[in-house]
This record gives sequence, structure tokens and C-alpha cells, in this order.
Amino acid sequence: MNVSDLKAQVSLGEDSRRQFKLDATNTDSLAAEMAAFSNSEGGIIYLGVADDGQMAGLTRADIARINQMISSAASQHIRSPIAVQTENLELENGRLVIVLTIPKGIDKPYFDRNGVIWLKNGADKRRINSKEELRRIFQSVDQFHADELPTKAGIDKLDKLRFRDFLRDIYRLEYPDSPQERLTLLQNMNLATDDGYLNLAGVLLFTERPQWIKPQFIVKAICYPGNVIHASEYLDSEDFAGPLPQIFTGAMSFIMRNLRKVQAGQGVNLPGVPEIPLSVFEELLVNALAHRDYLISAPIRLFIFDNRIEIISPGHLPNNLTVPKIRAGNSIIRNPILVSYIAKGLLPYRGLGSGIKRAIEDWPKIDFTDDRDGGLFIATIHRKEMKDSEITTASDKTPEKTPEKTPEKTPDRILSLLKNDPYMTIHDLAASIGKSQSAVERAIRKLREQNRIQRIGPDKGGYWKVME
Repeated sequence: MNVSDLKAQVSLGEDSRRQFKLDATNTDSLAAEMAAFSNSEGGIIYLGVADDGQMAGLTRADIARINQMISSAASQHIRSPIAVQTENLELENGRLVIVLTIPKGIDKPYFDRNGVIWLKNGADKRRINSKEELRRIFQSVDQFHADELPTKAGIDKLDKLRFRDFLRDIYRLEYPDSPQERLTLLQNMNLATDDGYLNLAGVLLFTERPQWIKPQFIVKAICYPGNVIHASEYLDSEDFAGPLPQIFTGAMSFIMRNLRKVQAGQGVNLPGVPEIPLSVFEELLVNALAHRDYLISAPIRLFIFDNRIEIISPGHLPNNLTVPKIRAGNSIIRNPILVSYIAKGLLPYRGLGSGIKRAIEDWPKIDFTDDRDGGLFIATIHRKEMKDSEITTASDKTPEKTPEKTPEKTPDRILSLLKNDPYMTIHDLAASIGKSQSAVERAIRKLREQNRIQRIGPDKGGYWKVME
């Protein structure tokens, strides 16, 4: 750095990464400032610069004294010690400015000599005064994860059928009969604590009503008329609770019923395809459920407007992750236990870091906002403007008149419909192809026996998976 660079930085004023000090006379005070930077994102202290940006500088005697103070503060007045860098720059008046660079800490949290943990708060600093903030610091250096948090739910809150099916399908294990065997198994699977309670991952994945235990970890969905949030006017609204797979299927169903359908070259008797590929919402919803910050007691919000769809997750991007990095496929696992089980088929998870890239490939009109001040991550999926003639509705379809006997090609037509919209019901399929519901049920049964389709989730709120 030269004097010209120094003036350019000082002209920007103080913020969470820059601080000015005309002088330093107290080692403990300087150590607290340095600890706050290390516990946050790192930064620079300019010694010899007044709060208003005037560069009075320091004498050479000051330089010797302050450099000794910096060394003592970094090595003896902060736990653990931190490695800092200093650079002396000479001003036109012959006096000096010390540029003190404090790195982002890798051994957080850092305490001052009195055991206080400091964080940067804009251009100032503040004490950590809550367990949640302390947990978040440990989380940022991979020493703690929110999905490990103990809850007050005993293993009696386990959804027996859901957990039994998972053990059978994934591990080829039988459901343990005795409570002690179940507890030991859950502990070995990192789903229960040593004290015998389910942790947060166990609650979110395998209890019947997680919202009774953690009421804020749901998805709140609203479809608004126009392009702004209304205080009381909406077209559709629903809250989705339950274990994460149930939340996912419910939210996907909400999106599907509020998306426009376009003909896209299909025949007039077909229901049209969604205006935005379903894969986009699958990837972004899974990303929200798997990677949101569960230390923040707030729901995921899903807003549908005429010109866009927003998925708003609690918690900004962790550590040094940025929007350009996630667009390039980089990822940091915030909730490793959840992700490990989601990847076993509980949700359509396709690999670390690939979900955002795949969503963008399928629909480039997506913006991401990392709101660090508000503690939010927002995915905005922009919708295309469409003419009325491009949108298909139920009234546009004319059912075909066909013999009562189900033709041989009906299963193939059902497969085609379910590829476009896996959330179609038996009633929807029957209306689309002009068949009775019983005929469609027979065709569905045949497709399932042939392992050409699979039902994911419950009859109400689940969806169809077409096996390629």
C-alpha cells in the first residue's frame, strides 16, 4: 500500500472492515478491537488517522511504543493469540500511519483478557450476549452445526412408520422392538444425543409433527395478485409443516397449482407444461431446506407474484461463500447431518454444489441476494410475460371420445403427462385424457407393477416419479 492508496481507503470512512484511531494508549482496548475483527470478517485499523478521516500521523517514538503494544495485545491479551501484520506509511508531513491488518480468525471465538467475546457491529463493536450468537460463531468455523442441537423430544416422538420404511429401504434393517435398541441405533445414526433425546436433524426428518417441537421451521407460501406484497389481499395461501419430505412435496404442489401452463407445441388435449421447469423449484427448495440457518427461528417464505417467484431462506451465505461462488458450483455444508440423510433419497438431492448450477442451466432468469444485514438468502425466479393465447386452462381442453375399454397407449399418455407435471392427481389425469378414474387407476397400477412410475410421499401431498 502507498500513501495514495491510504488516502483512497480513508476517504471511504469507517465501516465493519475499516477503523480509524488517532492514537493507541490502552493495550486491553486495542486487544478488544482486534478480537472483534478476528471474530468477524477481519479488517484493518489505521493508527494515526482521526475519526473524521484527518491524517495527523504519529511520531517515530509513537511508532515504537504502539508496535510494542500491538505485539503484546495480539500474543498476550487475546485468547487464542492472533497473527497480525503492520505496515508503516510516511505522510507528506514526515509523520507516519500504521496500517494494522487483522485476519479473519480460524480459531473462533477469540476472547479478550477479561473473557469477553467481541463482534464487529458496523464501524463499532459489541459483546456477544446470547447463546445463539455464540453457537453461530462455532458454526462458522465448523466446530458446531445447528442440526446437532438437542431438543426436548424423546424417541417416543419418532414416526414409527416413516422411520421403519427408511431403515428397510436404505439400510435393509428391521425396526428395533425395544426402546433401548432404538435409542442406540438413533445415536449411532447421529439422530439422537447421549442424553436420550432426538437432535434437531432427528426431529425434522423422522417425527410426525416437528412443528409441535420446533414451530418456526415450516414453509409459509402466499400467491399475491400483481408484483407487490399486499397486507390482506392474496390469491392462495398455505403453511406447510411436518417432516422435511412432507414440507417439500406440499410446497412443490403449491408452486405447481399457481404456475401458468403453456401449450409448448403439445396437442390441444394435453394439459400443457409448466412455464418454468419443475427441476428449478426442486433444486431451490431442497437447497433452502437443507442449507438454511436453523439457528434462526423463522420460516422459509415462498412468495409468488405475477412477474417472479421468491424463495426466502433464514440465514445469509455462510463464511466466505458469495453469490458468484455458488453460481460457479461452490458450496459449504451448514447442516451436515440433514444433508447426509437428504442425499439418501428423502429429497431429490443430486450432489453438493450442483443444485444451484442445475437450476440456472434449466432457467437462467434467476437472481440470488445474500442479505447479510437482514440475515436472509433470497432466490428470485423471474417469470416470462405471456399472452393469454399462450396460456392453457382447463376450459381450453376438449376431452377425447374413446371406447370404454382402456387403449393400450393410455399408460404411455399417462407417463407423458406425469413427466410434465408429477403432481397431477388421478382426477387430473382422467380429465386430461378423457378416461374414467377407474380406467386411469388400472393404468397407474399397471405402470407401478412394471416399475415405470413410483409414488413419492403420501396420496395427498405426494408426487409421481417417472422411472427413466
